[in-house]
Amino acid sequence: MSQTSADAKDSDPAHTPEEAPPSLPAENGAGKEGRESVFSGTYRALTLGVLLSVGMVAFESLGVATVLPGIAEDLDGLGAYGWGLSALMLANIIGTVLAGRAADRRGPWRPMALGMLVFAAGCAVAGAAPSWPLFLVGRFGQGLGVGAIMSMAYTMIGLAYPERLRARMYALVSSAWTIPSLVGPAVTGILADLITWRSVFLLMLPIAAVAALLTLPGLRRLHRAEAAATAPAPAALWWKRPLPSAILLTVGTGVLLQALLLKNLVLLIVLAVAGAAMAVPALRWVAPEGTLSARAGLGAGVVVRGLLCGVYFGSEAFLPLGLQQLRGMGTTLAGLGLSAGALTWVVGSGLQAKRDNGNHGTRTASTVLGFAILLAGVALIALTILTSAIPSWTALVGWAIGGLGMGIGFNASTTDTLEQAPPEQQGEASGALQLAQTLATGVIAGLGGAAIAFAQNHGGSTRTALLGVFVLTGLLSIAGMLIARRLRPKATRQG
Repeated sequence: MSQTSADAKDSDPAHTPEEAPPSLPAENGAGKEGRESVFSGTYRALTLGVLLSVGMVAFESLGVATVLPGIAEDLDGLGAYGWGLSALMLANIIGTVLAGRAADRRGPWRPMALGMLVFAAGCAVAGAAPSWPLFLVGRFGQGLGVGAIMSMAYTMIGLAYPERLRARMYALVSSAWTIPSLVGPAVTGILADLITWRSVFLLMLPIAAVAALLTLPGLRRLHRAEAAATAPAPAALWWKRPLPSAILLTVGTGVLLQALLLKNLVLLIVLAVAGAAMAVPALRWVAPEGTLSARAGLGAGVVVRGLLCGVYFGSEAFLPLGLQQLRGMGTTLAGLGLSAGALTWVVGSGLQAKRDNGNHGTRTASTVLGFAILLAGVALIALTILTSAIPSWTALVGWAIGGLGMGIGFNASTTDTLEQAPPEQQGEASGALQLAQTLATGVIAGLGGAAIAFAQNHGGSTRTALLGVFVLTGLLSIAGMLIARRLRPKATRQG
């Protein structure tokens, strides 16, 4: 979205902050507005449907990671183990882009319905797969559905809920992702041990059906905005259209991530450059205008999401490894660090939702604060892992601090970014945020994995590689604090 359109939205008297959603009627009587909540009669089914949909994705994504080694061994797929995760992530890119654009053209009902259907089909294929290649086909289908479901979750919040309820919904979405992530690994492990790993995927089918029954009826009333119905779609060369661009971005990202795992340094550089040469132009075509330059407004908001996720998930990916290999901590205790960060993310998001007053300056300040707290958490876990000067359990405290900052910054930046997108661009904006999250997480984790592999192959140490990872995520935190000040164009800033 251009700065002009963002300014027009804020200056349009029809776009008041307390505007009723286009399809879900407001409560009768002004007196009820103060008592209105996301669980009131108007929104209850949709709220429960959104939370169940996101929780379902979280449970499946993190639960499968727990049982994936056993699946790969059972299906003879250990030689291509990484693709059990990469297939879902790369398909996620395509699903995110296509669903976001489809929602802007026809409303969110169809892409959400298709996303749930494809996700369920992918689970069925993976759960019944007799071979590793067919299992990967199922994982790819799941990824397409995950991309659509997650981008539509944020799109629905922007379209169906008034501004005063959105921060609360974003906090609940964080809870819906985090809580299943805590219990998912344990539950899936028990299912795999007592029944079979296939039951993990089959369990998703009835959950997806219930989520669809709760969510989809309300979405039928969410029609695309009049501006989307009347404005002609801009002409674009065929390779710049959503599907070819999304495929090119997916292929380029896959080549880049695979290149980072190679031992041959020359081949690594050649393929990494080739992957980046495909991915960067494609990202420019699928992301909102001004994203690559972090233009004030929506472009900067997308970059902030990418930086937040790059810092948080990029650091988190190597926390258990560092604690176990360098500090001798057990697997269970090291995993508590991840749980601590997940729980305080929910706390931080809830705190930000309570203090959100619609003031854009306050949200910018909260995002900067979130990055600063996250940086403190990264510094503390790095100090704990890389030295023996302080007890190893201090890292758990450090990541609890990091999760608190992530919750604050994620909620504040998401609320302010999506608020700037007009109704006819909610799908594109939501998809861009989800896309930034997926890419940043994959690329930073890939760079960290490459650093460790390079150290092992060239006489270096894991300690040095992890130092590089934490320095990188720390620098990204500082960049985030600077770019967060561009969340709003100057003409629309308040406070």
